[in-house]
Amino acid sequence: MLWITPLRALANDTLRSIKTAVDELCPWFSVELRTGDSSQSTRKRQAEKLPTIFITTPESLSLMISYPGFEERFRSLKVVVVDEWHELIGSKRGVLTELGLARIRTVTKDIRLWGVSATLGNTKKALEVLLGRWSEEAVMIGSGKGKNIEIVTLLPEIIERFPWAGHLGITMLKPVIDIIESSNSTLLFTNTRYQAEIWYHKILDEKIEWAGILGLHHGSMDKESRTAVEQLLSKGKMKCVVCTSSLDLGVDFSPVDTVIQIGSPKGIARLMQRAGRSGHQPGAKSRLYCVPTNSFELVEFSAARSGIEKGKIEPRTPIEKPLDVLAQHIVTVATGEGFRSDDLFEEVKTTHSFRNLSEQEWEWTMEFVIKGGKALKAYPEYSKIRSEEGFYVVENETLRRRHRMSIGTITSETEVIVKFMNGGSLGTLEENFVSRLKPGDSFIFSGRVLEYHKLVDMVLYVKKSDKKNGPVPQWGGGRMPLSTELADEVRIKLREFQTAGNPGIEMSAISPLLDLQQKWSVIPMEDELLIEKKKTTEGFHLFIYPFEGKLVHEGLSALLAYRLSQIQSATFSISTNDYGFEILSTQEYELDNEQLEWLFAKENIVEDVLEVTNSTEMAQRKFRDIARIAGLVFQGYPGSSKKPKQLQASGALLFEVLSKYDPGNLLIKQAEMEVLETQLEVSRLMDAMKRMRESRKSIIDVPFITPMAFPLMVNRMREKLTSEKLSDRIAKLIANLENAAEKEDFS
Repeated sequence: MLWITPLRALANDTLRSIKTAVDELCPWFSVELRTGDSSQSTRKRQAEKLPTIFITTPESLSLMISYPGFEERFRSLKVVVVDEWHELIGSKRGVLTELGLARIRTVTKDIRLWGVSATLGNTKKALEVLLGRWSEEAVMIGSGKGKNIEIVTLLPEIIERFPWAGHLGITMLKPVIDIIESSNSTLLFTNTRYQAEIWYHKILDEKIEWAGILGLHHGSMDKESRTAVEQLLSKGKMKCVVCTSSLDLGVDFSPVDTVIQIGSPKGIARLMQRAGRSGHQPGAKSRLYCVPTNSFELVEFSAARSGIEKGKIEPRTPIEKPLDVLAQHIVTVATGEGFRSDDLFEEVKTTHSFRNLSEQEWEWTMEFVIKGGKALKAYPEYSKIRSEEGFYVVENETLRRRHRMSIGTITSETEVIVKFMNGGSLGTLEENFVSRLKPGDSFIFSGRVLEYHKLVDMVLYVKKSDKKNGPVPQWGGGRMPLSTELADEVRIKLREFQTAGNPGIEMSAISPLLDLQQKWSVIPMEDELLIEKKKTTEGFHLFIYPFEGKLVHEGLSALLAYRLSQIQSATFSISTNDYGFEILSTQEYELDNEQLEWLFAKENIVEDVLEVTNSTEMAQRKFRDIARIAGLVFQGYPGSSKKPKQLQASGALLFEVLSKYDPGNLLIKQAEMEVLETQLEVSRLMDAMKRMRESRKSIIDVPFITPMAFPLMVNRMREKLTSEKLSDRIAKLIANLENAAEKEDFS
């Protein structure tokens, strides 16, 4: 049996669970694990003989395909289980899994394939993607019952009528500690590693006696630290573990009876996943406490609860024909057993992702890996595979070694390894954070205050610091926009607040904020687009609230600002969040029917977005990742990795060369398409424009900056002011607005 899992923590948990069953039922079975954390000796033993039950990740499976003997080792395979399939579908890791499964089917001929998931909004499509050409033979098995989830929202003592992001929820520290104290074992989830480090230290500062039973777990920590926390948690020896998504996928820690979510989960499925980490026994109830980091998040918690009750889980959209992943897979197979072009083409087409791959696209990709394509054919380093009487292999041992080191589709900034002076490893930090430090500086990482000693060959040597505080690393990839399904429920909750007799505990608690919003403006209904206008000393403000998520609003705000400039030229400043966006202009716009029709016109939406979003620069950055996956850019050997600027320079140069000398290059076209779909979410943007166009417009000249507008204003100021000046400015703004509200109440 081959068991494929998307997370290392989940792989370790699966290993423990299967071993428990095997030891009792069939002790002659061997059970082993292989991930990126596995030792070289373990990999060598598994290369010679696989265990009865083999647990691994998509990347490790692809790596095994790259070695000769794969067919022989996997010939006796009977069953494949792909766990937490929803986490893979819709990503390039999922496509890598599809290609690995197609290879397995070719060498084994007859296997039984299982996909496992508890939180999928489009189960039928997910099944089709997993099985590919064999989806008609599928059987769906389910209990038909949802998990019994109890969601409790912690209400702040004071409801901010002018909330803004940036508190991290620390004002709720005391009630959170009270919950942890009253529970047996707790998982406290944050949305970012930065937030996890902060919460761990704040809790430990308050409860120093919890040292040793308070744990920290996130993906940048080293394997030993993560594993130690997981083992103590499973044995019931951890009071609380502060974690990120590194522990939210199907991990079964039976002692955990309470889960706490800090901040909005931004998605219904994510909240369900995290709630499911508690009450992990048959028939047990999952209990989750939601902790708002600002008042508006009370609306999102209420909306998420409703979404769970309705079973309104976000669907996962599969990726179609990512040629960078295909190019990597072709070289992987050539590095291992080798292949004939027609045979591998037919094998690849059995996957859902490449079912519509044309012969022209296949031939283009083959030419790309054989000689680098039209523009790079003169450079030997881009020639990866060679043909021996129609049989393609990688002959060069250096190329084989470099390719195996580059297998996978997860791209990130170059990482620096963090070690103690005595050699003990702590994990990894992004190079751009380390570059801002100098010897003697202290910083917080892996639950410790550390002192920078020296940086040698991308290894940062540290020692324990005598200081109590320092800066906390911020990692890339932290943007989590509001999902479409949760945004829909937010709009429903705002309508119910105005029309329903009992709006619920969260909506009742936030009534001071919403009442003031209603007094100075309106609370938009589902079929209504609210546009607030306000003149200040800064200029003319437009606050527009589509409720479509931050990424969509970034594209929408740029598009509408561009179209406003066509009416009358002006200088603009823009701010966005999940609920809406602000356009601050030097000119006033009337927004009459003619102007509104122009703003929301369906013609040339994509062209206008590309015109104003510096799409070429975005495509260059996207191409950097594509080039790394496709093998055009090598990240370097361990200890001598290239810096982000070097990788970006390499990617930018290749982008420029290919755009100029190979304008039909399919990887360039892929980069442009990925910018539209993933960064600008153009499909969702088009839907948002249609809804805005068809909505009734409420255009209101507001007397003061409203509660919904205030966080947008703060976001814009945050980009221009230091944290100290920003705090002072926010305090003055809130004082003035509260004073205005109190005067109105008094009158």
